[in-house]
Parts: sequence; structure tokens; C-alpha cells
Amino acid sequence: MSVAIIDAREWQNIFDLRTGAKAEADGPVVKMVQGVLGTHPYPGDTDPGSNKWVSDVALDLIEQYCPQLVFLAYAGQYFTSRYTPMTGEERAKMLADVFSEVNRFIAKSGFTPVIIGTGTMTDFVDFIDVSRLDGLALSTFWSARYAGLHNPSISDLVFLEKHPNIERIVSKNELLNLFNTSPGEALRVPEHLLLAKEGCAYKTSSGTPRKALMVPANNFYIPVSCAAGSLNEITDIRGIVDEGLKKDKVAVIILEGIGIEDFPWPHSSCANGQGWYYYEPGEAQYLTIMTGEHRVFDYPTGYKYYEEDQETKEYPFSGYFTSLPEGMPASKFSGRSIAVGNKSMFMHMVTGADLSVECFARNLYNQGTMGVVHREDKL
Repeated sequence: MSVAIIDAREWQNIFDLRTGAKAEADGPVVKMVQGVLGTHPYPGDTDPGSNKWVSDVALDLIEQYCPQLVFLAYAGQYFTSRYTPMTGEERAKMLADVFSEVNRFIAKSGFTPVIIGTGTMTDFVDFIDVSRLDGLALSTFWSARYAGLHNPSISDLVFLEKHPNIERIVSKNELLNLFNTSPGEALRVPEHLLLAKEGCAYKTSSGTPRKALMVPANNFYIPVSCAAGSLNEITDIRGIVDEGLKKDKVAVIILEGIGIEDFPWPHSSCANGQGWYYYEPGEAQYLTIMTGEHRVFDYPTGYKYYEEDQETKEYPFSGYFTSLPEGMPASKFSGRSIAVGNKSMFMHMVTGADLSVECFARNLYNQGTMGVVHREDKL
């Protein structure tokens, strides 16, 4: 049984990760994670200390658990860029701080890093209002580029094709053909996919998202730095990690909202998708990095998530995830592994790490921290 430990500062509770039911667990790994959660309260998504929290928690876990494989996600600069007004100097300092934090972790841990930027940010331009269509358009608050379109009328398609901020409308078949995928492997994919022009985002019938100051740019290429040399595709990263583990302790470090022009380390410019499709920061990009396979169709933007029975949904603490993803690097690794991130609901699902610690936040509301223990048998 995988267990989730939620720390709300005033209390800690243990739950069965799959069912969400309260559980009892008191093994040495669980107690260790409880202690780390109690020692390191999360400061908040846009707090200047958010990224330092990632490094501090990871170094604490390394000292106690001695892993050979580490996954880190630094997302503080993404949330701050998106919602906090900044001058050019303030933004430059923010980026310098996250780079300094990464360098501090590398120097103190001694791990060989594979550093990945998820792509740069750009100024928000305008909303695309798709809330009054005859059909249904769905997106997420964190997606800017894509929206799923279901049962559109002819007038909907005419309206969208003429919309100045819609780049194109893609059919389901076109998306499947791009990734050489059969319909049976992509049951959640909507009938059409809307592609917004750079800087725009969607207003759907589910509500207007909090207005962003910046959104992910058109990141067809992302930076990747590693000792192994140059890479060409986002799907090449997993192989580099597996190869590195044969001789070194490896840290996979993901920097959200950081693109090629921001990146301070020597790097390769890796294709961040295929053809006209690029990954935004989210489930699909993380799963693709971790598995070495394109994972567009597990939880595609714009699918009807609400049609899946929410009362019986498994993994209630894991966002859209309804099962543990297959093919994660740590799940096949015989050594010890940890994951830490200030990207809520991600690290315990997209890495397969023995144990993870992440912020427990929803739409910037800080509710504490969460630790997940998948394996207790390696200590």
C-alpha cells in the first residue's frame, strides 16, 4: 500500500494513497518522512523561499535515506512570473536565485545533474472567450495553448476559424496521426483541439481563470543540460538518466518557466514535442520526460474529466491521475530514490520514487505539505 502523509502544520494524518481512506503506518520510512514534513513547512507557491524549500527538503532526505536517484521540480519562478508584477531587474534576480539554488543543491549533494527547462514565459495578451459556443470547449487554468472542443456546431467552427487569436483547429484524427496512435489508445481525446496564438489563454464555461501576467510561450524547443553531451528530442532524456545511473548518482532537475534564452548552463536545444505540437508544463510533459515516450494521451487537455465518477475515483490526492503511471524510471530502479517539488500533485505520480515530498497547494492556496511513501522495503 502506498501511503500519503498530509501535514497541515497543526496536524498530520496518514491516508491510503489509492483510496483516500485514513490508514495506519508507522514503519521507519514513514516516520522519517513525517519528521521531514514537520521540519520543513512549505512557504507558499509565490514566496521567495519556495525554491529553497525544495533544496532543503531534498538535502535532508538525502542525508537520512541515502538515495542514488533524485527528482526535483523547482516551480516557484513559474508561479511568480505568472501572477506577480515584476520589473526587469526583479525578474532577473528571481531567475538568478533559482539558478543559485540548483547550484547549491548540486554542490552539497554531489549528484550528477540532468537539468531541464520546461520552456520560457511570455506576456499575457488576451482571453479567447469560448464559453458561449453551442458545443463545449474545455481547458485547464494552467494551459494557454490548447483547449478541447466537443460537439461543435457549424457556426462554432466558422466563429473559431475566423477568431484572430486562434491559430488553428486540429481534428482528433490529425492529432492521432501526428503521434501514430490508434483511436483505441486515445479514448479521452476530444473531437477537435484548439490552438491559441502565443500569449493568449481560454475563458471557458467552467469559469474565467485568474488573470495571468505571463503564460507559457510557444516552446517548440527546451534546454537540457547533462554530462553525456547533446540531445535532440525530449524523449532522449530518459535514456541519458538510465545510462548515468550505471556509474553515478543522478539528479533529474526540472525548472518550470525556464527556456533556452534564460538557461545559464551549457545545453542542448531539444524538440519539445512533435511537429506542430509542443508540450506545456503539465502531466504530458513530465510523463514524456520520465518515460522516454510521448505521453500526450494519458490526460489530454480538454478531455471530459468530470465524466469519470468522482465519488469512486481512485487517487483523490493526485489531481487528474486515476492510476499510478506505468514506465516511471524509479519504479524499475533497484536502488533508492526520492522526489521533491513545489509542483503540487505531481512528484509522487510522475517519477515512481520510493518516497516523495511536495507542496499540498491548490490554485496557489497553501494547505501544507504531503509526503508519499511507495516503498518501505529499501531502508
